[in-house]
Amino acid sequence: MSESSSLPPSLSLRNIRRAFPQPDGALEVLKGCEAEIHAGELVAMVGMSGSGKSTLLQICGLLDNPTSGEIDIAGQPVASLGERERTRLRRGTIGFIYQFHHLLPEFTALENVVLPQSVAGVPAGQARERARTLLERVNLGHRLNHRPAKLSGGEKQRVAIARAIANRPKLLLADEPTGNLDPDTAASVFDLFVELTREEGLCVLMATHNEQLAARMDRVLHLQSGLLMEKAFR
Repeated sequence: MSESSSLPPSLSLRNIRRAFPQPDGALEVLKGCEAEIHAGELVAMVGMSGSGKSTLLQICGLLDNPTSGEIDIAGQPVASLGERERTRLRRGTIGFIYQFHHLLPEFTALENVVLPQSVAGVPAGQARERARTLLERVNLGHRLNHRPAKLSGGEKQRVAIARAIANRPKLLLADEPTGNLDPDTAASVFDLFVELTREEGLCVLMATHNEQLAARMDRVLHLQSGLLMEKAFR
């Protein structure tokens, strides 16, 4: 057995359900989702709009609670954690990339990647060096001191990718990370995303509508009727 296979999954979901109150009764969006994703594994999650992909990502990122079910992050059961412990786990163990970059407009590209490290207590010099290395890796070494308004859409998303992995998370959650880009830019950003997350050995769960991109991941999960199912591409 390899070292990675002997470790607990980076993400474990067991019978995750999520219902939302409605005037005429609860709307159950997730109806018993199950999954295990290990370090170094890139998994896509596909499904129609409104199928619950973003809801499930929010739960995996500890930004929402399931109605019932159990979730472990890097072997840590989270159900009994208080809000401070959840925040600490989220800050140090989970990275997020969204369809819209959510960069802070008043900060440069370098400062946007430094900031989450500073919040996590990384010394300033070390944080800047890590930020510089990551931005150079995503081909933005010449744009370190540019603010988001001076960056293209693809450049902004590459900064967002660098920021998401700056603290070396064990789990990276991506919600349509190339969905706001034109096809050519999306393909180039996705290539960098895959290369960099593999180099970092991250566990990745990526929600996407793009089945061509999804097919390039290690596995594809289809969220349909509130359940996760393995999907094979020919």
